[in-house]
Amino acid sequence: MSHLRPLDPNFPIERQLGIDAGPVVLVNVFTLDKSDEQSFLQVWQNDAAFMKRQPGFISTQLHRALGESATYLNCAVWESTAHFRAAFTHPEFRSKISAYPSSAVASPHLFQKVAVPGICVA
Repeated sequence: MSHLRPLDPNFPIERQLGIDAGPVVLVNVFTLDKSDEQSFLQVWQNDAAFMKRQPGFISTQLHRALGESATYLNCAVWESTAHFRAAFTHPEFRSKISAYPSSAVASPHLFQKVAVPGICVA
């Protein structure tokens, strides 16, 4: 993958990895050229299979934007930031990043659920 672009430039994923929290949700928005979609899907599937085998992994779901947009959204749930950090910084995973198409730009960010009275629980 040629580019990582922070979803929030003031607090990129590298800074988030240092915060102990759990559970956490990784939201990763990918933009790429339409011609690279099949290649992207193959590489993402390989990455997801690796992540699925890691301790603390709970689930993942890939979403594709409607229409002609070659934009994808991945939501992955992890038991903790520590679990995600171990998987994200694992040498095997890091070596896989170069397999993404050169047009792919990823914008990863970690989130936690928020309780809103009468609407949702944390």
